Amino acid sequence: MARDSLPSIGLGTYSEDDREQWRDTVETALNVGYRHVDTAQVYENERYVGEALRSASVDREDVFLSTKTVHHDVPPEPAVVPDAIDGCLERLGVETVDLLYVHWPSGIYDHEAVLPAYDEAYQAGKTRRVGLSNFTPDLLDEALEVLDAPLFAHQAEMHPLLPQEELVAHAQDHDYRFVAYSPLANGEILDVPEIQRVAEKHDATPAQVSLAWLLDHDNVAAIPKASSREHLEQNLAARALELDDDDIELIDSIDRRQRVIDPDHGPWNW
Repeated sequence: MARDSLPSIGLGTYSEDDREQWRDTVETALNVGYRHVDTAQVYENERYVGEALRSASVDREDVFLSTKTVHHDVPPEPAVVPDAIDGCLERLGVETVDLLYVHWPSGIYDHEAVLPAYDEAYQAGKTRRVGLSNFTPDLLDEALEVLDAPLFAHQAEMHPLLPQEELVAHAQDHDYRFVAYSPLANGEILDVPEIQRVAEKHDATPAQVSLAWLLDHDNVAAIPKASSREHLEQNLAARALELDDDDIELIDSIDRRQRVIDPDHGPWNW
């Protein structure tokens, strides 16, 4: 059962417009084999993701569903965190999610005020696991001192142009999963010569190479976005692509560094 573990490749569902597209895209993804779907309160598409879960020819018990709340611009009103968690469940149309993330450690976020609400949601069965997103190593250490629930995952941007060695090492050292969002650097990775060389060698796509490089790291999963059935299938097939030591060495040698998600409220900018 997929809900007992985190599938290595899932579907990211962020888009700035056309939120309704995710009803059809998520249903298609589930029907072609995806078993990990990631969304968030701020994406404004949880309702459509939930509808796709109910209409796809896949048992809900086989799908690992994650969402996020506590965004940087959420107003600091009383009970905003418990209410936000309940709102996620209501929009998704589920009684529990498999993983609930703190979306950003900024805005109203305060570890001593916010994390106990996540512990309460965990104890109440509203989420089977607790995660964090967009944290720095210092903020992760701070959160680990407060959380009673075991930290299951940390989600942050990662791809060959942003290897995130320190965050991956932290996940490995503390035995939780690292979930890479924007694993294709919003398409920037597709034109990198080193990635293209490895793709040609394996008769694969650059996207598949980037995803296979991510999965070569212990404890790392990835949530690429895709809308067409062809790209959904190609991304999922990256699980079977085995890179050799020369491939990994070449990709690791890329000296270009680029962060594609870089808001002012990101803690790396403080």
